[in-house]
Amino acid sequence: MIRVAVVGAAGRMGTSVVQALEEADDMTLSLAVDGRDGLEGITSDNTDVAVEFTVPQASLDNVLTLVGRGVDLVVGTTGWTDEGLDQVRQALEQAPREHQSVFIAPNFAISAVLADHFAAKAAEYFTSAEVIELHHPDKVDAPSGTAIHTAQAIGKARRQAGLGPMPDGTQGAADSRGQVIDGVHVHAVRLQGLNAHEEVLLGNSGEQLSIRADSFDRSSFMPGVLLAVRTIASGSHPGLTVGLDRFLDL
Repeated sequence: MIRVAVVGAAGRMGTSVVQALEEADDMTLSLAVDGRDGLEGITSDNTDVAVEFTVPQASLDNVLTLVGRGVDLVVGTTGWTDEGLDQVRQALEQAPREHQSVFIAPNFAISAVLADHFAAKAAEYFTSAEVIELHHPDKVDAPSGTAIHTAQAIGKARRQAGLGPMPDGTQGAADSRGQVIDGVHVHAVRLQGLNAHEEVLLGNSGEQLSIRADSFDRSSFMPGVLLAVRTIASGSHPGLTVGLDRFLDL
């Protein structure tokens, strides 16, 4: 049995993770920690993998603390910066256990991971690409980590294909054109009634390709969370891994 602790267990995602763990045949919940609790009870003696779903302001400290205690992690909190990822890599180099692992996912929904993969594949064949992400109004970051990851994948694919900047089509100020990430405009919608949705629009003269992923319920993220826990627990991916696509046969 894989012993799993959940940090942020009282949150929306944390509650779903606890339920998924209780229903999994090969896992057991070792500890459930919410935002008011400390991490003192989580150690490598009672936990094989900690799942961390909190807020960007707390996540880095949580990860560094648990890495220092020899605990492997699966992290679903978004809002990570390059500087934060570098700190995690440095912590893993000094970790008390050999081959420790931290996995960070911009998104755990298989549909979103595949949409991201398909968008990167298609990007080199289109003149223009834009990303629209739509979420519930309680989401703490905008744009979403998934949308940032998608834009970065599109930008990388375009650079590798030798494509130049995309035509912007605006005159003068362009304040309403969204955040530009790796040359890709990313638009964030926050609307009551939504859960988690992303659409990638790719265009050439006379044609358009739309790639869309919709998660209507948090249960859609649980297969990805459990896949990540099993993979990290197996020890097959030491160090820092970012993106669920690394665990899929793509």
